[in-house]
Amino acid sequence: MRKTVGMLAAVLFGLGGVLVAGSPANAATPSLRFHGAQYDSPGKDTRSNASRNAEWISLINSGRASVNLNGYTIRDKAGKVYRFGNVTIAGNGGRLWLHTGSGRNAGRDLYWNSGNYIWNNTGDTAYLRNAKGGTVDSCSWGNKKNRTWVGC
Repeated sequence: MRKTVGMLAAVLFGLGGVLVAGSPANAATPSLRFHGAQYDSPGKDTRSNASRNAEWISLINSGRASVNLNGYTIRDKAGKVYRFGNVTIAGNGGRLWLHTGSGRNAGRDLYWNSGNYIWNNTGDTAYLRNAKGGTVDSCSWGNKKNRTWVGC
């Protein structure tokens, strides 16, 4: 009996170790992450500021606390970089949009001030990095036929 209990305990402990180590609950979704990307502005690509501003990427903060993004960056696969200044994203679902073209940062709308489109319609990856350069989140898309946006 004692030998059986000892073997059962070893099996249960072994299974517990395997289950804990492989548990998907350990992979948590970051509270600050990409929400979506309008990588192909609607209509004809005229390169106008209005067309470039219809291309955007958005962030969402599902955590309770607001996050100051000073020093954070968003970059594309080709290495184009947007560096945040003293901007705060509210907690509890706070969201902001980074538009490609020019404009005045106000409220939840920020502007890359790029004279060219940033996101490739045929596929790209956006990277969100913190002020220390660590990757916080990424969002990728391929060539999506008849689509101009992606949820991240």
